[in-house]
Amino acid sequence: MTTAAKAGQLPAHDELINIARLVSDFYTVSPDRQNPDQRVMFGTSGHRGTSGTASFNEAHILAVTQAVCDFRRDNGFSGPLFMGMDTHALSEPARCAALEVLAANGVTTFIEPESGYTPTPVISHAILTHNAGRTSGFADGIVITPSHNPPQDGGFKYNPPHGGPAETGVTNDIEKRANLLLASDNKAVRRIPLTKALASEYTVLHDFAAHYINDLGSVINMQAIARSGLRLAADPLGGASVTYWDRIAETYGLNIDVPNRQVDQTFRFMPYDRDGVIRMDCSSPWAMGGLLELKDSYDLAFGNDPDADRHGIVTPAGLMNPNHYLAAAIAYLFRHRPAWKATAGIGKTLVSSSMIDRVAADMGRTVIEVPVGFKWFVPMLLGGTAGFAGEESAGASLLRQDGTVWTTDKDGIALNLLAAEITAVTGNTPDRLYKELTGRFGTPVYRRLQAHADGRQKEVLKALNPETVTITELGGDPVEKVITHAPGNGAAIGGLKVVSAGGWFAARPSGTEDIYKIYVESFRGEEHLEQLAGEAQAIVSNAFAAAGIKN
Repeated sequence: MTTAAKAGQLPAHDELINIARLVSDFYTVSPDRQNPDQRVMFGTSGHRGTSGTASFNEAHILAVTQAVCDFRRDNGFSGPLFMGMDTHALSEPARCAALEVLAANGVTTFIEPESGYTPTPVISHAILTHNAGRTSGFADGIVITPSHNPPQDGGFKYNPPHGGPAETGVTNDIEKRANLLLASDNKAVRRIPLTKALASEYTVLHDFAAHYINDLGSVINMQAIARSGLRLAADPLGGASVTYWDRIAETYGLNIDVPNRQVDQTFRFMPYDRDGVIRMDCSSPWAMGGLLELKDSYDLAFGNDPDADRHGIVTPAGLMNPNHYLAAAIAYLFRHRPAWKATAGIGKTLVSSSMIDRVAADMGRTVIEVPVGFKWFVPMLLGGTAGFAGEESAGASLLRQDGTVWTTDKDGIALNLLAAEITAVTGNTPDRLYKELTGRFGTPVYRRLQAHADGRQKEVLKALNPETVTITELGGDPVEKVITHAPGNGAAIGGLKVVSAGGWFAARPSGTEDIYKIYVESFRGEEHLEQLAGEAQAIVSNAFAAAGIKN
């Protein structure tokens, strides 16, 4: 990419990825078994990489799929496996390789007809629907997606029978087994040719979209949206929800336009994100630039990332900050879901806004604070101990209207439709509802900073502990808490959070990209936020220096 790339610009032709080379490298580039960067590695959302750097190649997919088959056998999961896929260029070859292994292992795999795309939440919904009331024959799933990552990336994630992202113990098991297979050149991988796999009894075509769409009324008040006549727009950002919005509109009689129906694996229609990279992040005002240009033409608009597990809400005032939408959604839901248990709480990550805590306290609801990663919310949603669970990165899910589980993975489609329900029922868009909340609880200022981090730097950040923090004040207030384990479940947060009366910061490495992130929030304005950010960066820099690393 040239240095001329700026946020909001459309990419020049010579800056787009070479699809043919990317796919060729998937088949021809072999990972170095001695190089840790070229092994299977599950982060917060599965294994991700790209083919040119030997981090996402056919060998990886064969190994990790065989590892999933072994895991299923060892745990007695004899039901079908539901497979989803997004529109990234490496998703199709990865799906083909996986199907060859699954069929060879006798795993009945359900896929969308005509190599169709299937979003992450749809797979979660399918798993839970199949497993409801069962004591055996449990289904699980695979979704081939790197989510909102750049066009050259590929991703592979596994959802066990609980329907959500696999917990660390499960991914560690699969990762270890896959790397043992890689180390022996995949000699123990069972595989048959793709033509035989597709023709076999083990590969079954299934209309995932119909089952999911026909059930949306159980989680969202679709009748209220239809009666309102709201003018809506949905932008799939070239992703897996591209065919869903028309079918949703037709099924429920909604007025939804789809202004961008392009599926182009270069994603040439996407404006550069804040850092000059093509990234399909529906929470980014730069990536959502195309839809923002149309905001005055609709009552409400929304976008999804390529696997539709994230939401982006556009009102006539602009793109809502994800934290603002989470708070507004919580304030609405717990007053408009009478069938939910009075004890149902709210799941949030440690880096989500403290506005959520203030809203929850006002409603007498418990906040369950966990580390980053949607996997931590799975038991809460399954058991109904949380009516809503969300992350600051625009991922969330909620219970059905009757208080039972809907999905245990992030559902960007349902969260977009919830924004329409809020508008239809209250007469106010979610940003107006959030403004009412700030009038009652104060106006927080929130920022997420990020910088490149190599493996060593990321390990230093994971190892941060209360002894690392020598400051006694944060932003002029006494330090109240230094957190390395989540209050909601006691799990390690993989970083550090420091809290004072006026604000907080958290520092942690990304589980999906070679970056680290600093999250900062203040209830005292921009100047105070800058002070918090500076103190946070100093702590990180000192930690790197103590480890002999230049920042």
